[in-house]
Amino acid sequence: MLYVKYPLSLRNVEDLLAERGIDVSYETVRHWWNRFGPMFAADIRRQRVSAMRGMRQWRWHLDEMYVKVNGEMRYLWRAVDHEGEILESFVTKERDKGAALKFMKKALKRYGSPEAITTDGLRSYKAAMTELGTRDKQEVGRWANNRVENSHLSFRRRERSMLRFRRMKTLQKFASVHANIHNHFNSERHLVDRQTYKALRSAALAEWRQLAA
Repeated sequence: MLYVKYPLSLRNVEDLLAERGIDVSYETVRHWWNRFGPMFAADIRRQRVSAMRGMRQWRWHLDEMYVKVNGEMRYLWRAVDHEGEILESFVTKERDKGAALKFMKKALKRYGSPEAITTDGLRSYKAAMTELGTRDKQEVGRWANNRVENSHLSFRRRERSMLRFRRMKTLQKFASVHANIHNHFNSERHLVDRQTYKALRSAALAEWRQLAA
């Protein structure tokens, strides 16, 4: 949780655990992350997907961001709903119609069809949505996609602390796990009072301990 939730390196986590009397190497932390991170993220996603499918007036925001992998630019496609939940993360080499189509098919298959889909002006979205028959749901506006633009910030902080990525497979894996754990602990503290936030935080931690058990 420390490694994925916070912008920490493996060695930072090793030092924090050492202060708490737990003597493990950073390679052990890496092993824990590789072994259990995807399992916990999958459990969190399964609990949310069924509830999300029944939502009415569900709006999606789609965007792609540049991520450097082993010195080369790759594209991380991300779907976020109107409440800031990160729905899907998908890594590709290109930013064309084919990449947009794969990304959208994956998201639609998992979550169902939303009421509206907000994108930027990239023509790949229009071409992909035309083929999928969802062109009438597309909305494009100058500031309409700020929701997903702001959601990139947490991932950018993690990217800097990790000193970039070396393989697309590693990027895909980390982006997916980070998104689900970020959703789990995101209590939107700026929208609720202190007592409500503390209750939500405690509930999230209790659910996490159940997963880890």
